Amino acid sequence: MGFTDFIISNFNEFLSYTGFANAETGNLIMIVVGIFFIWLAIKKDFEPLLLVPIGLGIILGNIPFRADAGLEIGLYEDNSVLNIFYQGVRQGWYPPLVFLGIGAMTDFSALISNPKLILIGAAAQFGIFGAYMFALALGFEPNQAAGIAIIGGADGPTAIFLSSKLCPNLMGAIAVCAYSYMALVPVIQPPLMRLLTTKKERVIHMKPARRVSQTERILFPVIGLLLTTFIVPSGLPLLGMLFFGNLLKESGKTTRLAKTAGSALNDVIVVLLGLTVGCSTQASEFLTMKTIFIFAVGAMAFIIASATGVLFVKFMNLFLPAHKKINPLIGNAGVSAVPMSARISNNLGLEYDRHNFLLMHAMGPNVAGVIGSAVAAGTLLGFLS
Repeated sequence: MGFTDFIISNFNEFLSYTGFANAETGNLIMIVVGIFFIWLAIKKDFEPLLLVPIGLGIILGNIPFRADAGLEIGLYEDNSVLNIFYQGVRQGWYPPLVFLGIGAMTDFSALISNPKLILIGAAAQFGIFGAYMFALALGFEPNQAAGIAIIGGADGPTAIFLSSKLCPNLMGAIAVCAYSYMALVPVIQPPLMRLLTTKKERVIHMKPARRVSQTERILFPVIGLLLTTFIVPSGLPLLGMLFFGNLLKESGKTTRLAKTAGSALNDVIVVLLGLTVGCSTQASEFLTMKTIFIFAVGAMAFIIASATGVLFVKFMNLFLPAHKKINPLIGNAGVSAVPMSARISNNLGLEYDRHNFLLMHAMGPNVAGVIGSAVAAGTLLGFLS
C-alpha cells in the first residue's frame, strides 16, 4: 500500500468514527428536543436548575458514535465516566440525597400550625392511583403502570427512585416526563385553578398561621418519620432522608450540616441527576409509541392531582365555619413541586386581591405533597416489588 492509499484509508477510518457518519434521524430529533429544553430554561425561566442539565444531557446522550468502537464513552458502556455517574440513578442513590436536601431546606411550620392541610396533600395523590388504573387499562404491566403513575406527584426524584426499582427500562422517559411537568407547573395549573374556582372563592382570606415553637419543629421530623415509615416501610430511603434533613435544620445544633445538605451537596446531586437523566434519553429507546403514552398518562396524572387538590378544598369548606374556610387556590399545591406550586397559589391569589398573600398557607399542602408522594411511591413499591 502506497503512502497516499495509507492516508486515504486512515482518513476514511476516521470518518467512520465521526458523528456525521453515524447520525440517524432520531439523534437529530432528540438534539433539537435538548436545545428546546435549554431554551425554555433560559428564555422562559422554566426551572433552569432542572432543565439546563437535562437539556444538555439529552444532547450529550444523542451525540452519534460507532457502537462497536469500544471507546467507553457512552452512558450504557461499562467503565465510561457517564456510566459511573449513571449508577446513582440506576441504583437509586441520587433521589434519597435530593430528599435530604429538600428536608434541610424546607420549613414545615405551615403544616404543623394547621395539620388539616395534610389532607389536601393526601387528596392530590389520587392523581397517582387514578393514573395507575388508567395505565393498566392501556395495557402496561403493573410495574410499568406504577412507574408512570408516580409522575402525577410532580416529584422527579420520587419518579426516578420508583421507576429504577420497578421499570428501569422506562426510567429515562418517566424521569424526563416528570421533570417536564414540574417545569410546566406555571403553564398547566393556573387555567385549571381558574376553571374550578369562583371569583368569590379566590378572594377568601385565611387567618394567619399560629406561631410554631422550636420544640414542635424538632418533634415533627421524628414523629413524622415514625408514623410514615411504620405505615410504609418501603418508603424508608426517601422518607428517612427527608426527615433527617429537616431534623438537621431544626435541631439548632447542626446548622453546618443542614447548610451543606441543602446547598453544596444538593447542587452537586441535582447536576449529576439532571445530566445523566438527560443522557439516558437515547433516540433508539426514547422515540417510541410507549414514550408518547407515558407522556399522555403523565399529563393526565398531573392534571388529576392538581384538580383533586382544589376540589378537595372546596369539599372541606362545606363543613368549615365561615371564618375558618380555606382558599381553594392553595389546593393545587398538594402536588410535590416545592415551592413552585405554592408560588402559583400565591400569585393567582394576588391577581384577584393584591392583599391576599397565600404563600405560607400554600406551603402546608405543598410540603404535605412531598411526604404524600413518597408514601405513595412506598405503597406501590411495597405491593409490586
